Amino acid sequence: MASYSSYKKVNGDQIVSNSLSASSFSDSPNSSYGVKWFYGTPDRCSPGCCCYWQVPTGVQNMWVQAWGAGGNGTGACSCNRCQHFMAAQGGYYNSKMITTQGGNYYTVCAGGVYRCLSRECYGCTGCSSYVNGSNLSNFCAFGGRCGQANTGWWCGCSSTNPCCLQPGNNGGDFGIGNHDPGWSVSKYDTYRGWCHCWQHATSPTSAPLIGSSAYQSLRSCWIRCGCWTVPYGHGGMSALTTYCGSGHCGQGGTGGGGLVKITYF
Repeated sequence: MASYSSYKKVNGDQIVSNSLSASSFSDSPNSSYGVKWFYGTPDRCSPGCCCYWQVPTGVQNMWVQAWGAGGNGTGACSCNRCQHFMAAQGGYYNSKMITTQGGNYYTVCAGGVYRCLSRECYGCTGCSSYVNGSNLSNFCAFGGRCGQANTGWWCGCSSTNPCCLQPGNNGGDFGIGNHDPGWSVSKYDTYRGWCHCWQHATSPTSAPLIGSSAYQSLRSCWIRCGCWTVPYGHGGMSALTTYCGSGHCGQGGTGGGGLVKITYF
């Protein structure tokens, strides 16, 4: 069996000075490798980023990864009582490995946010990200599901957002979602018809494999809107209230914009 000591070694003094230049390494396997990210501005009105991208010379393979935009948060839809909330979901992830060649073109779109600041008991689903071109069609990553609010504390509720996607789903080799199925938690009183609560908390989820985090909580507040910008692919913030009485409606925020990453080699 070969060992390190059996390999031929070249000493530096054996190389003729100035005999090697950059052109000597032009056929290196690293010369056609690279990573390209596509994304829009990180704000609640982001239009995303859509463009026409050309494969560099010498490339033979591409690994395409996409994340949909996060779902929007819900509004505080009942103005006269505390509610509980299911936080918004982060965008779905999808990936695909394909063969290609230099000079091919691809339409690449990292999804923007859905521009609705909801005051209803539901938000809006995030926009999809997609890539189409040579040897790649019908490939996308769905946006995350919207947040929801529920005023019926006696109801047993849970999320139904699918997290596991079978191979081939939406044109990809591997896809996945990420979502906490729980509803917001808090303490509440009973002597005013279960309408007042405190120590309210809920957490929208991130897009898979991104690693972002966002969390909402309040102890006692008339109304707090979901006004914060969340990271890329993350579920949006929801409006929260802990009080009984009128005038406590508020709007939810938008999710984070989508992403596309292309690794070519």
